[in-house]
Amino acid sequence: MSNRSGLLHNDYLSLVIRLFIGVVFIYASYDKITSPAQFARIIYNYHLLPGELINLAALTMPWIELICGIGLIAGIYRQGSILIINLMLVVFAAAIAVNLIRGVNLECGCFSVSSKAKSDALGLLFRDIGLLVLGVYLLLNKSTRFELIR
Repeated sequence: MSNRSGLLHNDYLSLVIRLFIGVVFIYASYDKITSPAQFARIIYNYHLLPGELINLAALTMPWIELICGIGLIAGIYRQGSILIINLMLVVFAAAIAVNLIRGVNLECGCFSVSSKAKSDALGLLFRDIGLLVLGVYLLLNKSTRFELIR
């Protein structure tokens, strides 16, 4: 049995998870990129960032999601892309957890900046943790079979 065998280093499982997470992050970026003012309002409602950083976060975070999602799918700097995505997922989960503890029913801003996009915070937290588990798998997975640039 070689070092590259097994579930942890499965080329095809890695590719499927890369495609899944990449599509999720690309899809999540779209509405935020096209409606930065509404996304800034959502970030403000989390009450976690100082006012001076809200617009900066609203303008940069969706582009980081888009670039990392594309990088993950295309296999361009996969390790860097998944590391950044995992860090974002930790931040997202922490932000949701803090507001869950506060008892705040908030607009997630995950996939839509619509004011009607309220979601169950506990469900959002579990979703982000699930994505993080998949992201950690990709971080540990050393498959390079479907990568363009390492």
